[in-house]
Amino acid sequence: MLGLKLATDPRWVNIVESNIEEILTDHAWCEQKAASNAIYIIINNSEKEELVTEMTRIALEEMEHFQMVHNIIKEKGLTLGRERKDNYVNDLVKFAKKDGSRNDALVERLLFAAMIEARSCERFRVLSQNIKDPELAKFYHDLMVSEAGHYTTFLKFSRQYTEKTDIDKRWQEWIDFESSIIGNYGKSETVHG
Repeated sequence: MLGLKLATDPRWVNIVESNIEEILTDHAWCEQKAASNAIYIIINNSEKEELVTEMTRIALEEMEHFQMVHNIIKEKGLTLGRERKDNYVNDLVKFAKKDGSRNDALVERLLFAAMIEARSCERFRVLSQNIKDPELAKFYHDLMVSEAGHYTTFLKFSRQYTEKTDIDKRWQEWIDFESSIIGNYGKSETVHG
């Protein structure tokens, strides 16, 4: 369904399990950034009623996920660390087209968001199937389902709002680019790292 070319090596979970506080901190901030992205889309496209409604739902859901992760951190007696830089996302930002119309920028932003949600969904699947902590396994399974819904929402809106971008072609370019960089990741205890 996700169309990603390279799967995450399940051994990545061994790295994650060596520092649960780090993955949970990174995950919490990923949820905050996802909420901020949905708000950014609202701010820049306030006239698109259906988009604003759906991005509002996603922003609230992402902040609910932030709260859930924060609650797990507290329950485990851990500390929410400072916000981290996400090199994977920064690589995707560099790939995103910066030219074109305001509408082109919206479509590109939606594809960018879909890519992040697709990889997050895939990582949550790997965690849910391989992490030893049964509560975290269930938690990540539930989030995997949610991320898949966000992924399809962003792709749907990119198709709905495109004026001249061939979405299938551009999405394939995103998939190809992502496959060229993802081999650099999966070596640290972060969601995309």
